[in-house]
Amino acid sequence: MKRFHFLIVAILLVLFMGLGWYFGQKTTDKMEKSPLSQPISNGVVQDDSGKTVKYWYDPMVPAQKFDKPGKSPFMDMQLEPKYAESAAGGSGVEEAGVSISSQTVQNLGIRLAKVEAKSFGESFSAVGRIEPDERRFYVVQTRISGFVERLYVRAVGDPVNKGQKIAEIYAPELLAAQQEYLTLLTLNQIDADGSLKQATRNRLKLLGMVEGEIAAITKAGKPSPRFGVYAPAPGVLTELGVREGGQLMSGSSLMQISDLSQVWLIAEVPERDTARLKLGIEVAIQLQSLPSETFKGKVSYLYPALNEVSRTLQVRIELPNKTKQLRPGMYANVAFTGQTHEALSVPTESIVATGKRKIVIVKEGDLKKSGGYRPVELTTGQERDNFTEVLSGVSEGEEVVVSGQFLIDSEATLSGVLARLSNQNQPTQNQSQQDKSMEKGMDHGMGDMKDMQMSKDKPMSAEKKALDKMPRGLGKVVDVDVKSGHVTLNHEPITELGWPSMTMGFKVKDSKQLGNLKAGDEVTFDLKAEAPEKPDTPAQYRIERVEKAQASKNDMKDSMEGAKP
Repeated sequence: MKRFHFLIVAILLVLFMGLGWYFGQKTTDKMEKSPLSQPISNGVVQDDSGKTVKYWYDPMVPAQKFDKPGKSPFMDMQLEPKYAESAAGGSGVEEAGVSISSQTVQNLGIRLAKVEAKSFGESFSAVGRIEPDERRFYVVQTRISGFVERLYVRAVGDPVNKGQKIAEIYAPELLAAQQEYLTLLTLNQIDADGSLKQATRNRLKLLGMVEGEIAAITKAGKPSPRFGVYAPAPGVLTELGVREGGQLMSGSSLMQISDLSQVWLIAEVPERDTARLKLGIEVAIQLQSLPSETFKGKVSYLYPALNEVSRTLQVRIELPNKTKQLRPGMYANVAFTGQTHEALSVPTESIVATGKRKIVIVKEGDLKKSGGYRPVELTTGQERDNFTEVLSGVSEGEEVVVSGQFLIDSEATLSGVLARLSNQNQPTQNQSQQDKSMEKGMDHGMGDMKDMQMSKDKPMSAEKKALDKMPRGLGKVVDVDVKSGHVTLNHEPITELGWPSMTMGFKVKDSKQLGNLKAGDEVTFDLKAEAPEKPDTPAQYRIERVEKAQASKNDMKDSMEGAKP
């Protein structure tokens, strides 16, 4: 009986072992035939979405491709699939641009703007300053030696009127000329035609006497060693070279007067705008002291030489100043106005400047559906009111991306679209140069983000620089594992490394730092780049220090901006 029971148990064990082997074999077959790891009959790989997967990649090292999913060997994060557009998908998006689902469009907050015509003119602006009219300076001198007995204007800035007596001079040398003149007045028989009298009278004028003073000594019949100095023009005193009691030599300068009834506006025009300058073009002038008033004028003179320090050209505008509102030394904003014309335009913020060219991301298809985006190279002109003139590249009515274009541009770089765009412009470029351009990426990013791409032969430059630095980041805790010393963070962009915002896991040098952290805490953290084990792999990063954020996000961002290389 016992043997019978033992036999039954043995048979059941064998049966269960056989069933286990059978189902295990089936599971293995399914795994081997899984869409994620086994090509289907037509030679392509698909994932659960049903889309064709070209390869998997790490968003932080997009140039490195993998033939199956899993964790990135560079970062503690899952690899992302790169989808290929099906031939039936139509529109050739894969060749001309990239395709983005409507859900991704919504998540990225992509905004569009239409290419439209706007008015652009040969208008530009500059800064200037009010200066005295140099052709209205008057220097007052003496033509005979003497002494200053009295000054009627005593300080720089004092106003004077034309013909106003401004000084009185004692000149003993003048007595001889006056006595000669008075003597000739009594000798009518010698100077019958009066020519000698007129000659001596003119001599007194040349010495500085005016008609009124000559008439006074003629009437009195005796000479006077004193004579007055009178203002030749209205204005203000800009220089005063003497004081009462001072001695004067012949030709000495007493003072200088500036007539401010007309002034100059000297505008400093940047070198890039000098080609648009012409004599006679109209300008509109606004002063900080008179913001509600606009003064009009015309360009009267272009100075011949450029300022080598400021790289600007001085332009002169003459302005009447009867009300004396325009005072020398005032600063002004000057708007130069030329002819206007209609031209296509795009928002300036939509333009991605790569250093070698300017591109915009153009939308193709319906935004409500999964559509294509393609980069288009532009030739641009003027910029005005946050819009840039487009000379070639897009057509009126097309839609361009004004928000999120950098992310789309990164995807276009990954797909090789931008490399194809370069090849269209440079058809003689060889294949090796094409490969390098596809892997190098764009020289731009969020703000001043450096290149995220890495060549096949070298680690990317940002990681090289980070090996001996500790980039700082700001993020929010998603998950904490104190035992293993791991933390998952949703961090903001780290410009020093060229990382966009994303959620990723990190190892922490000292797991004790995680003891007081929980999900939802905002933290600051310092990253340390560990040298790669192999020369052809990028550096990995671990957290050297992590703590709850003490400063505001804005303060943190400022410190991160200040740390840019």
